[in-house]
Amino acid sequence: MIESIILWLLAILTAPFFSAIMFKVKAFFGGRKGSPLLINYYTLIKLFKKGSVYSTSTTAVFKLGPIISFASAITVLMFLPIAGHKPIFSFNGDIILVLYLMGLGRFFTIAAAMDTASPFEGMGAAREAYFPIICEAAMFMILIFFYRLTGDLQLSDYFAGDNTLVLWNSGGAPLLFIVISLFIILLTENSRVPVDDPATHLELTMIHEVMVLDHSGPDFGLIELGSFCKLFFYSTIVSRLILPFDFGFPAIGYFIFIIGLIIVYVAVGVTESVIARYRMDKVPQFVLTSFALAFFATIITLEFI
Repeated sequence: MIESIILWLLAILTAPFFSAIMFKVKAFFGGRKGSPLLINYYTLIKLFKKGSVYSTSTTAVFKLGPIISFASAITVLMFLPIAGHKPIFSFNGDIILVLYLMGLGRFFTIAAAMDTASPFEGMGAAREAYFPIICEAAMFMILIFFYRLTGDLQLSDYFAGDNTLVLWNSGGAPLLFIVISLFIILLTENSRVPVDDPATHLELTMIHEVMVLDHSGPDFGLIELGSFCKLFFYSTIVSRLILPFDFGFPAIGYFIFIIGLIIVYVAVGVTESVIARYRMDKVPQFVLTSFALAFFATIITLEFI
């Protein structure tokens, strides 16, 4: 239990560092040196030192949004097997709770954006409510896939110990579709290119960033830290699937886990560097690809089980 708590704390503390890897990759493709790997820590410290500004048109919902979105993100990490170790909390059906905790954080982020009475933030909130619906359908299809292979509904039975290797032995090639589907969900849920561009400030094309325009100081810091943890959650799952090896030595396990995380973050950076942002009407088709891949993987698996 102590080791699981330490890994959970390390996940929260190192999530901003791993996110900075994407900046380095994008800078490399742009022929620039890029920001230091500690840039996110500098930004968070600067935000937490400032004060928050609230509009007279906002209510308590606006203040609750960043707190609940951050709390849901770090709570989800408590159910995540980090580096193949058992999580802090685990029970049959916890994956359902995890999905709805993410939905809770998204709901309050949307509610806080709507509470500002800003048409731009309302537009971003509408997009944020639309695209993740497809992701949720894809996630539940992936859940069906895992359930058919293991008969369990908890994350530790999928990604702790050598259970991921068992998944590959049982699922085989269709699991490749699941990996690609999860990567598309990662890009969508974390508002990355080609779904969204976190670097842009053009309101007409923004999704997540336009929803948090009115947040400032510690509130915005909580939103940023929560987004880093959310990206860490999805990256951990994808990295565990692409490097499922468990040699029985903790040091080797941690090393493989870190390498897997770096691969995923580099892949996100490369994707943002070589693929242009899609037009807003093309985004649903891209996100639907994740559901189609998960659906075909599940159907193929059902044929052989």
